[in-house]
Amino acid sequence: MAHRGRLNVLANVIGKPFDAILTEFEDILDPNSIEGSGDVKYHLGASGTYKTAKGDEVIVSVASNPSHLEWVNPVVEGIVRAKQTRMGDDTHSKVMPLLIHGDAAFSGQGVVAETLNLSQLSGYRTGGTVHIIINNQIGFTTTPEDARSSTYATDVAKMIQAPIFHVNGDDPEASLWATELAFDFRGKFKKDVVVDLFGYRRHGHNEGDEPGFTQPLLYEKIKNHASVCSLYTNKLLQDGVLGEKELNKIKNNFQSVLNSSFERIEQKSKLNTFDGDVPLAITKEEIEEITPEKDTSISSEQLAKIIEGLTYVPDKFMFHPKLNKFLQKRRNLLDDTDKADWALAESIAFGSLLLEGTPVRLSGQDSVRGTFSQRHLALTDINTGYERIPLNHLNKNQAKLEALDSFLSEAAVLGFEYGYSSADPLALVMWEAQFGDFANSAQVIIDNFIVVSNEKWGVPNNLVMLLPHGYEGQGPEHSSARLERFLILSAENNLQVCNVTTPAQYFHILRRQIKKAEHRPLVIMTPKSLLRLPEAKSPKSEFLKGKFNEVIDDLRNLDKKSIKKIILTSGKVYYDLNKYRIDKNIEDVAIIRIEQYYPYPSKQLKKVFKNYSSLDKIVWIQEEPRNMGAWNFLLPLLKNDVEGDLEISYVGRPQSASPAVGSSKISMQQQRDLIRKAFK
Repeated sequence: MAHRGRLNVLANVIGKPFDAILTEFEDILDPNSIEGSGDVKYHLGASGTYKTAKGDEVIVSVASNPSHLEWVNPVVEGIVRAKQTRMGDDTHSKVMPLLIHGDAAFSGQGVVAETLNLSQLSGYRTGGTVHIIINNQIGFTTTPEDARSSTYATDVAKMIQAPIFHVNGDDPEASLWATELAFDFRGKFKKDVVVDLFGYRRHGHNEGDEPGFTQPLLYEKIKNHASVCSLYTNKLLQDGVLGEKELNKIKNNFQSVLNSSFERIEQKSKLNTFDGDVPLAITKEEIEEITPEKDTSISSEQLAKIIEGLTYVPDKFMFHPKLNKFLQKRRNLLDDTDKADWALAESIAFGSLLLEGTPVRLSGQDSVRGTFSQRHLALTDINTGYERIPLNHLNKNQAKLEALDSFLSEAAVLGFEYGYSSADPLALVMWEAQFGDFANSAQVIIDNFIVVSNEKWGVPNNLVMLLPHGYEGQGPEHSSARLERFLILSAENNLQVCNVTTPAQYFHILRRQIKKAEHRPLVIMTPKSLLRLPEAKSPKSEFLKGKFNEVIDDLRNLDKKSIKKIILTSGKVYYDLNKYRIDKNIEDVAIIRIEQYYPYPSKQLKKVFKNYSSLDKIVWIQEEPRNMGAWNFLLPLLKNDVEGDLEISYVGRPQSASPAVGSSKISMQQQRDLIRKAFK
């Protein structure tokens, strides 16, 4: 829900103590608490147990959400789906999403329509959402005629043929009946339903705002209109349900509770905090039981089991003939006649986690096959259309893989996956952008939820974002995943940002994401051309030993003490540099790869630099323009890690307003120039 009425829900539904709420308003807080770098009281979530009139108990949670009003909608849906999955709630009858909207936001913000579109898609279905619109007939100072082109704020819900109940907010009993009807509809038909609670806003946008500046006629009417409380009180008196004495007693008792709470916090005798975190789909004990594993390798038996499952095709299952070669190359890994490419390494990581009981969920546009036709997580029978996911048939006791082709959305889908991972951080949850810069369309989810999940909301999160990144002449919209944005957002160990260069590294980092004790989102700049580059393959041995390396030293047999120049780089450009070095027979330059940007691997880099005792120059090379990429992030950090007056210089594209040029020929020429310049 948004802000208006949120404190009422926290106090009277969730059960958050008045002392705790008033403490927040008085700003009497522990500076080390989540509030220190968190958010305002209107944004924070909580959870509690509500007791019904019949004595039943219902756990009710309010999700944390920022001022970007409706953007929490898909997050809530993801939280609910994760809980339903963990509980085995296939009928969607144990956990239900409830979204409370404003009228202007419901009709005005596109993420609402994106979230409605999730409602009946198999990978995102939660069995129907009850939408309640707090219809104030105004958005801040904007009237309905300036805010929407439809008659009703609710008309957007017609896109999924959801029933819409318009009800007078001045009539509490009618509002209750309409809401009960909505809940009954959702329970029976497992589809979305909308209650338009038609009312008004007595004060301005906040209690100190003056609405008469812009809507004098409307607010003159509101000023002279009796409140809902007054109207209903009079009705109860007229109907003889309550007498004056009883009503006064109710009012006085409530006023006394508030006064007592206020007096206690004024004395500051005891700060009343409220530990009402939104409950996870798993227990806190399960999270705490995880101990970090440095070794993320698997056994040869596990590897054989996974490859066998990946390449097994049942009798009479007719898949596309072009995939025969694809499967055969995967089998060749076991006898070392071929190496693992990117997609195979990913599937081995998935398979190993599934066998160990970790669920895996991957969604994105065309992610099942892979945008670059590299993945093929599902095989489709060309005669029947039946889809078979081989990784779900490794053994009977394994966890399951959900591999999904999402609808054409970044914002709602990424929000959903964030919500899913925040409710179930012990599942490997991955969202893949079709191209890395498509994440631009979900920047609110990234900025206001993902990168601040722990520091702002106090929510553990293990979400992995896969962002195809690399300059290959495909223009400004298909080159950069905006690495610099994620590095700017990195602080307080809130995020992991990586650009790995080998399939084995990718395998190990995915397994590390689940095996580590701390739960933090992971951003990976994934490749495009490297998916099939012969040099970018990993032998079987690299899956059977080792771990993820934040830094990779030069792998050649060098006399490191005589090397005077290091080329420091990351990602795809490493292979261009290495090819040039081989072609030109250059022996006196070392190439070192930074595989993890953040947390910045200072200790590992210092250890590597120490081996090059004659070093007098470090060159950082990147494909991105100088004002983008990692250069501005790395330079001050590198200066702290090198000894003396060692020169650190930049090679890359010049500063630019656009992330890449539009001409493939110019892009390739730029690439050749920067490779040559790195060795000069």
